[in-house]
Amino acid sequence: MKKFSLLLAVLFSGCAGYHLGPATPAYLRQIHSIAVPTFRNNTLVPRIEALVTGTVIKQFQQDGTFRIANEANADAILKGEIVAVGRSPARSVRGNVLSTTEFNLTLRVNYTLVGRDGKPLGAGGSAAGTTSFFVGTDVSTDERQALPLAAEELAGHLVSQLSEGW
Repeated sequence: MKKFSLLLAVLFSGCAGYHLGPATPAYLRQIHSIAVPTFRNNTLVPRIEALVTGTVIKQFQQDGTFRIANEANADAILKGEIVAVGRSPARSVRGNVLSTTEFNLTLRVNYTLVGRDGKPLGAGGSAAGTTSFFVGTDVSTDERQALPLAAEELAGHLVSQLSEGW
């Protein structure tokens, strides 16, 4: 019987450091709800702040680590600013390197998580999302249609940085 109980203790001791639930970083252990006000737009792309903020909120809801709340009831506030929307050529027309058929689109956000007392919780961070799109008849329209895909990737990176610490 002693051997069995010793074997049982050894088997279950390997799981002693694990726990169920979200694996948030240590400095965010007391944070359960986050407010996400509309991000500031420091780019020339109009109305992109609503798209990015909405996508980040949806990603938080999908992740489930933090609950979304208004600023009065939240444990922390996520303040963000959209700092760059860039487009770079990825593929040119065969035989004409000056004409582009595909672009890479990059969207970058800087953010800080602020506690109820107004002090930052940890260091601020940045997240980026990228996608590519083919050029049709109107490059501006094609870029506008690709922005939600870049925003989704950006939101995934931002939420995983906060909820998992990387």
